[in-house]
This record gives sequence, structure tokens and C-alpha cells, in this order.
Amino acid sequence: MSDYTLLRERMVRETIEARGVRDPRVLSAMREVPRHRFVREHLAGQAYGDHALPIGAGQTISQPYVVARMTELLEVDAAHKVLEVGTGSGYQTAILARLARWVYSLELIGELAHQAIHRLRQLGISNVKIQTFDGTVGWSEVAPFDRILVAAGAPSLPRPLLDQLGPRGRLVIPEGEAQRQRLVVYERLARGVRRREADEVAFVPLLGRHGWQRGAGGPGRG
Repeated sequence: MSDYTLLRERMVRETIEARGVRDPRVLSAMREVPRHRFVREHLAGQAYGDHALPIGAGQTISQPYVVARMTELLEVDAAHKVLEVGTGSGYQTAILARLARWVYSLELIGELAHQAIHRLRQLGISNVKIQTFDGTVGWSEVAPFDRILVAAGAPSLPRPLLDQLGPRGRLVIPEGEAQRQRLVVYERLARGVRRREADEVAFVPLLGRHGWQRGAGGPGRG
């Protein structure tokens, strides 16, 4: 068993399970995906601490607990088609790919999108499609989606994303101010949409036509 495997097991046990994440499929994915492959080489030794790390272009990889918590709230199953807004390093993408049938991921920064594609290919993950595009308008060509996860902080839910959420769909998004948000879960019901708030978080602003404009400040993104 490698040192990284032991560090992943400790990460899951002490910083994810200990804080209340219980979904066994989420915990299994967190144990399996090598987070150190999604950070810069000189930071690999810090990859399994419960904190964000820089990935370039002024962005970060989210702390493991936040990734696990958002994934648990999303309630993904093996038949689902998932839209991820904000590919970042590709780590959250890889976790979703372990759980879903297909993951479609949008990243505004081309450099990060290309790096994520390369990492996922190296890991043999083939059920993911990534495009460089404004994630706030979604991916209408392949909608509707069973699940949508937004990995950047929005002032409010972009309407196109809600429109692309399929029947009985679920969407998780950080909503609030530019520097502090709460995770919000939207569920499409037979009649209307139910909204509930969860954990307080801090993500970089969701930039785009239906998000923040460039210049809004924020601490980091997964």
C-alpha cells in the first residue's frame, strides 16, 4: 500500500467521515481518486490535508471535505448525466465520474480545461467531456441533466442552469456574496422547485453572463 493510499484513507476517516459525510459511494470515490495528481508537483505532499491549494490562473482545488459534502448533497447514481460548472483542476470532475454515467464539465479558463483533460486521460477516465465555455449558460446541446453541480460562488442561481435541470433533477450551488456563500440544493419536483440551504462555504466568483462580472473578489475554487 502506497503512502498516498494511506494518506487518502486518513483524509477520508479524519476530515470527511468525522464531519458527517456518510454516503458510502462518495467515501469510496474519495478514497480512490488520487488528489495529489490534481495539484502542482511541489504541493503533492500537501494534497491530503483538508485545505484548498493553488492550481494556477488564480484558482484553487477545493478542500476535500467541501468536495465530498457537495457530492453527497448532489445524490448521484450510476445512471445519471451530470453537468459540472467549473472544471478547475478536474478533481471534482473525477469524483463525479466515479459515480455517474456521464459528466459534462464547463470551464471558463482554457488553460485549466486543457490541464484537466490531460489529467483525466492519464487516469483512464473516459466518461467525461470538457469544454471551455461560459458555464452560467449551461450546455443546452446535451441537456437536460439529472444533476448539476456548480463549483463557483454565484449571486443567485443562473436561470439557464435551472432550465436545463431534468425531471426529479437536483442542483447544488454556492450562493451569496462574492467572498462568502452557502451551499444551496435545488430539487425539481412534479410541481415547482424546492430550495434548501446547507453549509457555509467560500468559492471564487462564478463569472459569466448570468453570474458575477470580472473584478469580483473571492478566495478560491475547486
